Amino acid sequence: MNRIDRLMGIVTALQSKKYLSAEQIAEHFGISVRTVFRDLRAMGEIGVPIGFEAGKGYYITDGYFLPPVSLTMEEANTLALLEPLVERFADKSVQQHFATALSKIKMVLGNTQRKNFERIQAQTANFIPEMYVHLMPDTGYLTTIQSAIVQKNILRIEYETSGGESSVREVEPIGLTFYSLNWHLIAWCHLRNDYRDFRTSRIQKLVMTMLPFRKTDHRTLQEYLKVMEEMLLQETT
Repeated sequence: MNRIDRLMGIVTALQSKKYLSAEQIAEHFGISVRTVFRDLRAMGEIGVPIGFEAGKGYYITDGYFLPPVSLTMEEANTLALLEPLVERFADKSVQQHFATALSKIKMVLGNTQRKNFERIQAQTANFIPEMYVHLMPDTGYLTTIQSAIVQKNILRIEYETSGGESSVREVEPIGLTFYSLNWHLIAWCHLRNDYRDFRTSRIQKLVMTMLPFRKTDHRTLQEYLKVMEEMLLQETT
């Protein structure tokens, strides 16, 4: 990786995280900490507003965004390859946003790149036998759930259990995970006063209430999944 690509990569990494230490940046890009300091200084000299907070790391001031950049053909082809997976495994809300995102990406490609990208799209197919169509996500909740997770807003859901019973619950979402051909909402359930795993295909209705979380000490999604993994291991031993 040349230095220009590395500098852009560091900016992107800093924008995707709240804080990054020099050591974390060095490990991610396979460079020395001294090189990280030189790169950060160079980025500051060209106007990238980088700050530092003791005990946390480096960050980019809110409101700063990279201007549109060109994609390599390999990067564009990777996105085209993901399109059938989004169609198969995402729900309607995500499919819609992915389609508009691809349209915007096409706009920054040159004519030759765009034609190649469209050729890759045409030659990448999603095959779903009729017997499996019913397994495809048919809801439009994932985007709203993502927003509730970020904004820490309570969701009100009407949920149908595997036994066909329906109930209305207020939940505080901590994450989404995909397994067993379904998206699952992991959330603190006020009705059960505990964390619950809700299969999104069984959610009959979902509303973001705009009410803030009432619980202040949530587990992270990774912590929840680790506990579930340990429980499964105990059951199998």
